[in-house]
Amino acid sequence: MIDGVVAAAGPVAPGTYFGWGAVMIQSGNLAVILAMLVLFILALVLPFPGGRSRK
Repeated sequence: MIDGVVAAAGPVAPGTYFGWGAVMIQSGNLAVILAMLVLFILALVLPFPGGRSRK
């Protein structure tokens, strides 16, 4: 049974890696990190809804 599950999963292809000196990162991880940075910057820049109406 376990052999059937392993055979159904198929071979795992290696990902694309980018390297800068001693730093190596996979393309999928790089995309996630960049998306998180963009969301973080947007959270800092965009105001909260109704946040400016205080007197």
